[in-house]
Amino acid sequence: MPCKVVLAAEVASNYTSEIKTEVSQKDTKPRLVGFLANDDPYAEKYAQSSSKHLAEAGLEFELRQVSRESLEAAIHEANLDDRVSGILVYYPVYGDERDQKLQDMVDPTKDVEGLNVVYNGKLYSNDRHLDDEKTRKAILPCTPLAVVKVLDHIGVYDHSLPYGDHLRGKTIAVVNRSEVVGRPLAALLANDGAKVYSIDINDIQIYERDQSASINSHTATKTDFKPEDVIPLCDVVITGVPTAAYKMPTKLLKPGVVAVNFASVRNFEPEVKEVASIYVPSVGKVTVSMLQRNLLRLFNYQH
Repeated sequence: MPCKVVLAAEVASNYTSEIKTEVSQKDTKPRLVGFLANDDPYAEKYAQSSSKHLAEAGLEFELRQVSRESLEAAIHEANLDDRVSGILVYYPVYGDERDQKLQDMVDPTKDVEGLNVVYNGKLYSNDRHLDDEKTRKAILPCTPLAVVKVLDHIGVYDHSLPYGDHLRGKTIAVVNRSEVVGRPLAALLANDGAKVYSIDINDIQIYERDQSASINSHTATKTDFKPEDVIPLCDVVITGVPTAAYKMPTKLLKPGVVAVNFASVRNFEPEVKEVASIYVPSVGKVTVSMLQRNLLRLFNYQH
């Protein structure tokens, strides 16, 4: 069977009209403030893309370029501003544990990225709601959520299985373990029943849901495996390495694999189409749709 290439725009279109319709019915439009405090060209590109797509959906966006030293004060000011519905910080700012401190500074009621300690706790404990009545869902990080929506769109999720177990029997590799994307993505997939190999430059960890735990969330186990040991076992391989020099060796891929790339550069070799059943070269437009969706959800909670 020839490889099917699925573009992010196709998946994002499932959400675009729904978001536009809801926004058009509001007298006050949700307003997102983005903070750019680094000179990363990819972050600037994402900021420009955010502005364009938010405007197309009828949502308001303001980009504030600030120094790293003044970012904390700027976040605090936006937290207190009732005109601001959501806050987005373009990471990395420092590229170390100081970024986690910045994430936790954002008011959870305005955190469109779902990176605050409140939402992190919900994600890693597999608790999907903010309240006991289960009327308000927790906010999930935009890119991990975008990858989940892509996998659902292309049929990786099996909805004939019970809710919360739609990935049972699937083996998935996630090549990236950043705190912003790779690690939360691996947790989401494991919490939905998959066996996940979380691969980064230092080691490979196995994320699996512990059926016997009192909270039905995943566990992470360190291994001595190398990529060549685990990639051939995987039904789905997801890459997110932010450097053009990295390429996933096609020879390691299982025939019929689903290959998904969320990096800003292409991590798969051109020959991937000769092996994969489905190839998704980018998820960027779906990430923007999830950003819009999270902003709208927070605005509704605030009102």
